[in-house]
Amino acid sequence: MCGIAGLIDPKISNKEKVIGDMVSAIVHRGPDNDGFYVDGNVGLGMRRLSIIDLATGEQPITSKDGTLLIFFNGEIYNFKELREDLVVRGYAFKTHSDTEVILHMYEEYGEKMLTKLRGMFTFCIYHTIDKKIFIARDFFGIKPLYYLLQGEKIVGFSSEIKSFLQFPGFKKEINDNAVYNYLSFQYNPLIETFFKNVFKLPPGHFLSIDLNNNRTEIKKYWSFDFSPEERLSEDKTREKIYETMKDSVEHHMIADVPVGAFLSGGIDSSIITTLMQKIRGERKIKTFTVGFSTLTEGNEAKETSNFLGTDHTEIKIGPEEYFKVLPKAVYHFDEPVADPSAIGLYFVAREARKHVKVVLSGEGADELFGGYNIYLAPIAREKMIWLPKSFISLFINLPFSFFGKNYLKRVSMRLEDWYIGNASIFNKKEVDLLWKDRRKNEVKTLSLDSLYKQASALNDSEKMQYIDINTWLVGDILAKADKMTMANSLELRVPFLDIEVAKLARTLPAKFKWKNGVTKYLLREAFQKIIPENTRNRKKLGFPTPIRDWFTKDRTDVYDTILDNEYINTHLNTKNIRNLIDEHIAKKVDNSRKIYLLLMLAIWYDVFIKQKV
Repeated sequence: MCGIAGLIDPKISNKEKVIGDMVSAIVHRGPDNDGFYVDGNVGLGMRRLSIIDLATGEQPITSKDGTLLIFFNGEIYNFKELREDLVVRGYAFKTHSDTEVILHMYEEYGEKMLTKLRGMFTFCIYHTIDKKIFIARDFFGIKPLYYLLQGEKIVGFSSEIKSFLQFPGFKKEINDNAVYNYLSFQYNPLIETFFKNVFKLPPGHFLSIDLNNNRTEIKKYWSFDFSPEERLSEDKTREKIYETMKDSVEHHMIADVPVGAFLSGGIDSSIITTLMQKIRGERKIKTFTVGFSTLTEGNEAKETSNFLGTDHTEIKIGPEEYFKVLPKAVYHFDEPVADPSAIGLYFVAREARKHVKVVLSGEGADELFGGYNIYLAPIAREKMIWLPKSFISLFINLPFSFFGKNYLKRVSMRLEDWYIGNASIFNKKEVDLLWKDRRKNEVKTLSLDSLYKQASALNDSEKMQYIDINTWLVGDILAKADKMTMANSLELRVPFLDIEVAKLARTLPAKFKWKNGVTKYLLREAFQKIIPENTRNRKKLGFPTPIRDWFTKDRTDVYDTILDNEYINTHLNTKNIRNLIDEHIAKKVDNSRKIYLLLMLAIWYDVFIKQKV
C-alpha cells in the first residue's frame, strides 16, 4: 500500500524538488520508504507502506530491458496465480512483489490485463523510450487517483489532492459546482473536485498520455451491472455465497505483516471476522471497534468477539475529542465528506495501527447484497399503490410534520425524482433557498438520468443499489475508508468488493436480497449458525454518531465557525443557516446533519484556502 504522485511537464526544471515535495505531502500513506524517477519529461514518485515482499518490493520496479517502470498503490490478491502463468510464459522475476506482476502483465497483455487483476489499485506505468504513460484505477474505486489540468493538458497526478499544493503555478480556486452538489449529497459526487482544474479518475477507468504529441485518452475498461438470474437455486446459491466470501477473505489476508479486522455490531464485519478466525485457526484475530461515550456498538461487537474468541479492543471517544480532530480529518479528506461516522473510523484506525498494519472491513456488502433499509421502500410502496393519489396528496400537504410524512411523499413520486443516493441532506428546494440568488445560474446540479437509464430494466430497489454503487459507494463509503485509515498509515481491505464476489452478487434475483422485510436475506442465510443469531438478524443501523445531542446551545464554537466563515457568508444565506441552528437548539427539528455538513464545509475552507489550521 502506497501513495503515488507524478508531474508531467518538460518545462519544469527542478523536477526532483517538485516531485519530492509532492510525495512528502502524502508521507502518511507510506512512511516506510520512498522511490523516484525523473527525466526530461516527468517526475514520478511514491511513498511505500510495506505489506508484501518487505525486502525486495521497493519501487519503482523496471522491466528486464529497463524501458518500462511502475509505481503502484494497492494490493493484487491473485498475484501468485498470475505470477505462475507469467513464469510459464517466460518471464523472470527479481522480486516477490505484486508490483512486478502488474508490470509483466502489462508487457504481456497491455490494457487488457486490467480485468485479470483481483484487488484494489491505482498504478502508473511509464515507457521511458516511447514516452508514454499508462495510469489505471480499480473496478470500484477503492483507491483514489486525482489529476491536474493546466489549460487542456494533464500536468500532474496523485493519490491525494494535497500533492498539487506543491505544484508550480497551482492556484487554490474553489469550484462552486462541487460545493453546490455537496449540499445535497453530503460528499462531492462530481468528477470535478472542490479545487478548480483538479479531477478524479473514475473507477474502472484508465488514463493514457502520449508525451510526444500530448494526446490523452480516458477510457472505461469495466463497469458493474446487475443481471439477475431468476432460476438460481436458493440452496446452491447460499452455499456459493459462503464459499466465495471465504475465498475472498482468504485472499485478502495475504500479507507479510499483522492483519486484523474492524468489528462493529453488524452482520458485515461479523462475516469477515468469522471467516478470518476460521482461516487463522487457533491464533486469535485482533479486532477493533469504536463507540461514543453516550452511544456505542461495543456490546454488540463484544458479543461477536466473545463468540469467536478474537483479541478485541474497544475505544470510546467523547465530543471534545471528536470536534478537536475535525480539522485534521478534513485535511486528510482533501474534500469535505459530511458523514459523521468517518471520524469514528479515524479514531479506530489510529488505535488499530498500534497493533496491526492491515485491517479487513465490511464496506460494500450493503450495496452489492441489498443491505440498506431504504431499499425496502419500493417493496412497501407496492402495498400502498391502491391508495388514491388524492388521499396521499391530502396528507403530504398538511402544514406540519408527522411520522411517515416523508414516506408518503416518496410513495407519491417516481424513484427518479427523489432518490439521489443513500444520503440526501438538503433537497433541491432547500439548496436553492440556501444558495445566494445571484449565484444560482453559475452552478450546475449533477444529473443521475444516465445512471437511471442504464438501470431501466431493473426493479426500483435494484435501481437504488445501482445508483449507490456508482455514487455513494465511491464518493462516501470508500473515500472515508481510504482517507481515514491512510491518515494513520493503516491499510484497509474490503473483501465484499472483491471482483469474484461482485460477479456472484450481480446475478442474485431480488427474492434473494429482500424477503419479508429482511435485507441481505440470502447473505444472512449463508452464515446461519456460523455467527451469533442476534448479529445475523440485526437490522442495518449504520454507524451511530450522537451529533444530534452534541449540537447544544453551548456549542458556540461550532456555530461561530460556520457563521463567521468567509465562503459561507459570500455564497450562502446565513439567515437561513441561523434559523437551522436555532430550530435545532430549541429541539423543534433535528437539523444536526445539515449543521454538520456546513461545519465540515467551513473547516475545509479554513484548512485549505485560508490555512487557519
